[in-house]
Amino acid sequence: MRNNAKKEKLYAVIGLGRFGFSLAKRLAEAGKDLIVIDRKETVINDAVTFTDNAYMMTDLSKENLRNVGIQNCDTVIVGIGSDFAVSVLTTMIVLQLGVPHVIAKALTEEQGCVLDKLGAEVVYPEREMGVRLANRLLAPRVMEYIALNDDISITEILIPDTVPEMTVQEMNLRQRYGLNIIAVKRGEEVTVDIRPQMQLHAPDILAVVGRHDQVNRFENDLQNRKKF
Repeated sequence: MRNNAKKEKLYAVIGLGRFGFSLAKRLAEAGKDLIVIDRKETVINDAVTFTDNAYMMTDLSKENLRNVGIQNCDTVIVGIGSDFAVSVLTTMIVLQLGVPHVIAKALTEEQGCVLDKLGAEVVYPEREMGVRLANRLLAPRVMEYIALNDDISITEILIPDTVPEMTVQEMNLRQRYGLNIIAVKRGEEVTVDIRPQMQLHAPDILAVVGRHDQVNRFENDLQNRKKF
């Protein structure tokens, strides 16, 4: 499973609900070594289509987790959402097994505080998806949104037909909005080689990084058809 010569990272996902399953599948598609665990046989039967290391486990004891190699993982994601007590116990066991990076799913701030005190990195999948949806509703040209922290995000913004073709230098997002273009999507192609004379036009999608207010101001100017 682990290729020591290449020092590939080993991941595990415990709990294959909607969040855990989609996460595990994406890691597998990226070619990562992966262990997945769930209590439901039907879910494990689906998981074997993308990993050979799929285990049905109704008892998440330290012995059982050690037997499938959890202690060898670099990152373990605990995606259990239906039973918080089991999530806490599993997170604690995984940490005790010496896994250096443990990520645990939380549904509420209270749950997050408990998991954080145990030493896990906490994620709130439902809340994050809600933020993404809200940003799409509030900014029609926003295609995707990734919050890096409370102030900074990476946002994909569609160039509308109302904006004439211009170069990166002419658009000058850094000076006008404090934004940096980190990638451009054009159809199925994506480029990160952003040069001043690169031509930009509809329906290109710009991936920009900057403060939320800067992104909103740029998107509002696009929406209001402001000339550059």
